[in-house]
Amino acid sequence: MQTVKENPIVVGLDIGTTKIAAIVGQQDQYGKIKILGMGRADSQGVARGEVVNIEMTVSAIREAVAIAEQQSGVEIKVVYVGIAGEHISSKQNRDIYTLSDPETEVSDTDIKAMIANMHRLALEPGERIIHVLPQEFFIDSNPVAKTPIGMCGSRLEANFHIITGKVAAAQNIKKCVERAGLQMSGLILEPLASSASVLSEEEMEAGVCLVDIGGGTTDIAIFQDNIIRHTAVIPFAGNIITEDIKTGCMVLKKQAEKLKVRFGSALPQETHDNEIISIPGINGRERKEISMHMLAKIINARMEEIIQQVYFEIRSSGYSNKLIGGVVITGGGSQLKHLKQLVEYHTGLSARVGYPTEYLAKDTKEELKNPMYATGMGLIIKGIEEVDEQLKSLNKLKAETAAKVIIETPRVEEKQTPTEVRETQIPEYAETVPTPQPAKKKKDSWVKGLLTNVKDWFEDESVNKDFE
Repeated sequence: MQTVKENPIVVGLDIGTTKIAAIVGQQDQYGKIKILGMGRADSQGVARGEVVNIEMTVSAIREAVAIAEQQSGVEIKVVYVGIAGEHISSKQNRDIYTLSDPETEVSDTDIKAMIANMHRLALEPGERIIHVLPQEFFIDSNPVAKTPIGMCGSRLEANFHIITGKVAAAQNIKKCVERAGLQMSGLILEPLASSASVLSEEEMEAGVCLVDIGGGTTDIAIFQDNIIRHTAVIPFAGNIITEDIKTGCMVLKKQAEKLKVRFGSALPQETHDNEIISIPGINGRERKEISMHMLAKIINARMEEIIQQVYFEIRSSGYSNKLIGGVVITGGGSQLKHLKQLVEYHTGLSARVGYPTEYLAKDTKEELKNPMYATGMGLIIKGIEEVDEQLKSLNKLKAETAAKVIIETPRVEEKQTPTEVRETQIPEYAETVPTPQPAKKKKDSWVKGLLTNVKDWFEDESVNKDFE
């Protein structure tokens, strides 16, 4: 994190299956995110959200960061990174914390102690905890609205949503970031980052399911009463649709990607058989003609499979009848035509495409408001929240330390001795040792002084020599 004036500059690094994007952002005076620069590079070393080639991933990170530095004029050293992949899983757990005194108020320290206790849970070999997210709190078995801080009781209970992943996957991401000459300040689950950039407070309170369709994975996050209820990662997304088009239409992969983006539709009934797409042949061969209806049928078959998996996760969460906000689709795959209608048909819930515009400044370029950058924007938002928490903790610690110093510092007497004044005037002394003062001679009379001077004159050898 670098700082300009009082607002921190945060960099989000989205290591995706199809792209690696480095986005530099800063919060303005109105609380919106101002994008200072963005760099993007093709991702060749990531498959289904996991790093499979270190060198290729490092090269892409360096390329994206160099472009972002050039656009923003900021030297990038610290980044917030997203993590996804089919290895991600979640679980629920409950913890009980006994308070020291029933009359003592619950503090932020007590909640942090409970979170730290959750990090000690026994996991399967090779797994690690990525996030511990508090859900509901109870004091003496009574439910608490939002936060228990400031309340009194004997026993504090809480439900936690714990997100885990493979240690090796997280270590590979960290290794790539560090080899690119960067420091990883935080590792954030990608669906949580995406939800921060495209979901509103009203939707999360009413109940909503976020579906982030990326290149390698489809990430799911379900919220209700502003609390994370369920997370999941489906190992199917945009890339597998491209592979289906490549195989079904017998074209090159780059041609299949262009067909999906420019002419793809999730509903075959919205196209016609007489609509034909003509693409160049390979190495001088005749042009190839592809029916848009056939293209839509290929896309529809795979998208229905993905949506059925999404609906299975919604029903498994137990909140299928509580999602008043419906489904919000984001990510690069959300730009597919008629996808909103297909989601509504299979889930029975209202749907919309989520754009990361609510939290962005008005002067943000239109290309950055694309759903494919929802994760990168969310990483910046999560990074700013984490920096604010760190600053609050630091300021609180400084205030407590200052108060402790004031209480424990002994009171200094207002009247200072001459020795103390002398010590404060010479600060370069390593140790202040009182300087011994010579004893004052008793003042003699002027007659005695005159006789002493005459005696000294007669005893002077030079004077006696002159007389001789």
